Amino acid sequence: MVDLKVVTRDEWLDARKELLAQEKELTRQRDRITALRRQLPAVVVEKDYTFAGPDGPAKLVDLFDGRRQLIVYHFMFDPQWTEGCTSCSLLVDNFGHPAHLNSADTTLVAVSRAPLATITPFKTRMGWTFPWYSSFGGDFNHDFGVTVDPAVAPVVYNYLDAEALAARGFDHHMAGEQHGISVFVRDADGRVLHTYSTYGRGPEQVLNTYHYLDLTPLGRQRYVNEFPHHDTYDEPSAAPHCH
Repeated sequence: MVDLKVVTRDEWLDARKELLAQEKELTRQRDRITALRRQLPAVVVEKDYTFAGPDGPAKLVDLFDGRRQLIVYHFMFDPQWTEGCTSCSLLVDNFGHPAHLNSADTTLVAVSRAPLATITPFKTRMGWTFPWYSSFGGDFNHDFGVTVDPAVAPVVYNYLDAEALAARGFDHHMAGEQHGISVFVRDADGRVLHTYSTYGRGPEQVLNTYHYLDLTPLGRQRYVNEFPHHDTYDEPSAAPHCH
């Protein structure tokens, strides 16, 4: 039970207007940061990545599905796992209808390192219809910082090296599967450009469950990795996990 101070309507209105001023400043700051994000420089993607998709092998440019922009959610799904990460599952539950992004010349897909043969039954079980590709056997996850393996490359996650991660107590980010979002665009010459990647709490900006709960007195109530798969809430033994 939340312990709220009870006041008169006029007192509530004064408090609400005070908070509104801060909300408006946050909105203006978010708009400024969004503008800066659009102004980031871009890097040409030179490597010839190959993915496995429902229609067969695909190159990175194929993931655009003919549109100009591509948003990739890096879904944590190790090749040895039998189901995807619970926190990633919560996030993609919030994807919404693709028509709105598609009408803005943008495609949203998920990419995981698990083989397609493992991804497909899990996707069916969860009732998802978004495009989901496997990067199994390729460098895509390592190159974009979402599979951390010191045997392959120096440890870096969320733009922090091993020393910085350890100093912050982020040892769980120093090996294995991680999550993130990467954005790509095709230029007038048909080249694929990498414009943006965000990790850690960055992907929260598309996690609408959190934004709804942020409007309520009880708030989020749990961390993202404490949510179970959506089809297990009624199971007494349901437990969240990201392996």
